[in-house]
This record gives sequence, structure tokens and C-alpha cells, in this order.
Amino acid sequence: MQPLPYNAPMNEDAYTVTVAKDLEDLIPTFLANRAKELQALRAALAGGDMAQLRHLGHRMKGVGNSYGFARVSEIGRQIEEGATSGDRAALETCIAAYADYLARVRVVYA
Repeated sequence: MQPLPYNAPMNEDAYTVTVAKDLEDLIPTFLANRAKELQALRAALAGGDMAQLRHLGHRMKGVGNSYGFARVSEIGRQIEEGATSGDRAALETCIAAYADYLARVRVVYA
């Protein structure tokens, strides 16, 4: 499994994502769904449900780039790969990185 790209330094307060102005009304729901997704990832990991983790990772991979959140897609790809290989430690790392990202992401509309 490759390391996650685009890691912000630990002292950086936020990840900044530039999103098209015409998507502004959709972003609050998008981010709320990502928070729910994080909980689902944690539950699937706790239950050892690799099929669910693969499914969630695959979905993240598709939806992230659609809204301009490339890091969501990248973490999703790594979750899908980790679930396929059964690499629980990598999955824990990816899910922690996702939680950190969601806690610190800031959206700028252009």
C-alpha cells in the first residue's frame, strides 16, 4: 500500500479544497454524508467487515473527485485496497487519516 499523498503537516490547521461556486449548496450535505461514512467505516472495521469496507472505499473513490475532494477519492482507493488485502493496520491508518481530514478540511468556492 502506498503512503497517502497530500498529507498536511501536523501543525497545519486545515486542508483547503477549492470547489466550484455552483456546487456550494451541495457541499454541506456532501460533508455531512462523509461524516456518516466515517462512522460506517469505523463500525465495519470494528466488525471486521472487509466487504463493507471495500464497498465504502469504492464509493468514496468515486464521489470525492466528483465534488472536487481528491483526497477523499485517494483515501477511498487505499481503503478499498486495504480491505481487499485484509490489511487491518493499513485500514486503521487510512480511517484515522480520513477522520483528521474531515475535521480540518476547509472549503473555498471559486
